[in-house]
Amino acid sequence: MSFGAVGSAAYIGVVTPFWFGLPDFQLVPIATMCVVMVVVMIESIGMFLALGDMTGKKIEASDITRGLRADGVDTIIGGIFNGFPYTSFSQNVGLVGVTGIRSRFVAVAGGVILVLFSFLPKLAAIVAAVPVEVLGGAGIVMFGMVAATGVRILGGVDFRNNRSNLFIVAIGLGAGLIPLIAPTFFKNFPVSLRPILDSGIILTTIVAVLLNAYYNGMGTTEAVEGQLAEAARAADH
Repeated sequence: MSFGAVGSAAYIGVVTPFWFGLPDFQLVPIATMCVVMVVVMIESIGMFLALGDMTGKKIEASDITRGLRADGVDTIIGGIFNGFPYTSFSQNVGLVGVTGIRSRFVAVAGGVILVLFSFLPKLAAIVAAVPVEVLGGAGIVMFGMVAATGVRILGGVDFRNNRSNLFIVAIGLGAGLIPLIAPTFFKNFPVSLRPILDSGIILTTIVAVLLNAYYNGMGTTEAVEGQLAEAARAADH
């Protein structure tokens, strides 16, 4: 590890909003991100329901609305201060079950600590000094865990009695692999659609959601909430 940047970094610093420039609004990237955010919101709803189940609190529609609104505001603030989009993570919900700590004040205290760290450039330089090889090793474990979690969630799907689910998963995964296996498959499509067609995640999501709506229907609100909560619990264990 090279700590040269740590020595030259200031002790105190302030993050400048819009360091990389003002936002540039374009229709196709906006549409692409809207699709991605639908996926993120579905995941977040599952986290909210799982957390409510763990804490013994019934989650109402108004609670879900406030939670999704908070995720959106977090993302806006993160963009203003040159950060990444933010969302709820199942790992954090799992921590509630592991530690037994359910107080919101603990989360607020953790947020305050992170904000204070943002004023310490030397700390950021220490994090940046971590070798790429170490990050790669951590990435293998992290993304492998994500894949394993997905397999675990799919293990709870009824494939035996509902053959349609096999088609949904098979075709969805197949569509998502197209950009990886055949990068030129969509070369004759309009350039404006490339952000969507070049993303395996977005293709899989669109295909799976549409096929699920076609084969299984939309379902009742109670059934959907139960499925989301069950998926969230499966991801945490």
